[in-house]
Amino acid sequence: MSSVTYLDNNATTQVAPEVFEAMLPWLCESYGNPSSVYRLGRQASAALDDARARVAALAGCQEGEVIFTSCGTESINTAILSALALDPDKRHIVTSAVEHSATVKLCEHLAQRGYEITWLPVDSLGLLDPADLEKAITDETAIVSLMWANNETGVLFPVEEISSITHRHKVVLHLDAVQAFGKVPIDLDSLGVEFVSFSGHKIYAPKGVGALYANRRVRYTPLLRGSQEEGRRGGTQNVASIVAFGKATELAGIPLDTSTLKHLRDRLESHLLSTIPGVVRNGHADLRLPNTSNLSFEGIESEAALILLDERGICCSAGSACSSGSVHPSHVLKAMGLSNDMARSSLRFSVGRLTSEADIDAACKAIPLVISRLREVSPAGSPVLTA
Repeated sequence: MSSVTYLDNNATTQVAPEVFEAMLPWLCESYGNPSSVYRLGRQASAALDDARARVAALAGCQEGEVIFTSCGTESINTAILSALALDPDKRHIVTSAVEHSATVKLCEHLAQRGYEITWLPVDSLGLLDPADLEKAITDETAIVSLMWANNETGVLFPVEEISSITHRHKVVLHLDAVQAFGKVPIDLDSLGVEFVSFSGHKIYAPKGVGALYANRRVRYTPLLRGSQEEGRRGGTQNVASIVAFGKATELAGIPLDTSTLKHLRDRLESHLLSTIPGVVRNGHADLRLPNTSNLSFEGIESEAALILLDERGICCSAGSACSSGSVHPSHVLKAMGLSNDMARSSLRFSVGRLTSEADIDAACKAIPLVISRLREVSPAGSPVLTA
């Protein structure tokens, strides 16, 4: 394949050239363990401090509140389990029906251990009603864990109002900001939340590095025991990737006109909506990330569309996951009220800082042809697009 049109930046991003250059020395000559007292170790420790300061600057928090982890999943698990350790007698968790699997799988596991889980609903646009959260909180609630931005639809939750509610009820709040970090403004000092999760590979750093914000005023229990990260996360730090994460947050902090991302997203979305019959947008049109579009194409299977698009060099995601040969509808789209068929026909397109107008041109050309081809062979006899 000579070229790739990459429209799956919510899944992962390529390592930016500046990020790769920043991390490379820490893979080669600057290989010291940051816990060592000799020069190589001190250099590595200083590099961690610098990266921590950069992450804190983008998150709007204190440097000492940033704990480096291996990924967003570890951060999410650590936050929830740490909150549960604060008061073992409290065995109620409030989350939503559209969370990432990192939260869903942990909550399902905890439910098997006797915890009560309240799954807050969303409406047909993917929006959460804060009144439902207010009603769900009880004296037994140990933590509320909710997304800042949904990974499939990009829909934003009202985090300021959510934080106000949890403060009023004196309940710990964790926000999964893996998709929001670097895409929307974040000021954790003002928000006053207890825990927030981040991931490096969503903002042009490599996979295998993340961070957890732990408010300095909240009692914290580590998931991995050890002396590193001030005793808050055991294990020798991945210095090269942490340096890369720091550089990526610096790049994300450089003003990027979000109207650029929105223009690219909307240009693709409007073309598909106006050119292809039987297409529906999933999620609120405005209250979403500027880079994310989730569309259902009536009469097709998203897995088949992904295969044909891949043959044409187009990378995007399905709103469903293939497991053991059977396609399961997206739990996010199902929670929004979509039928199984519409949920299985969804595609997510997510543009990024490196997406070009030429990428959008290629997608606008290829996607209608693929949908037309699939509908031609569909037993449902869906209308055929003549392109």
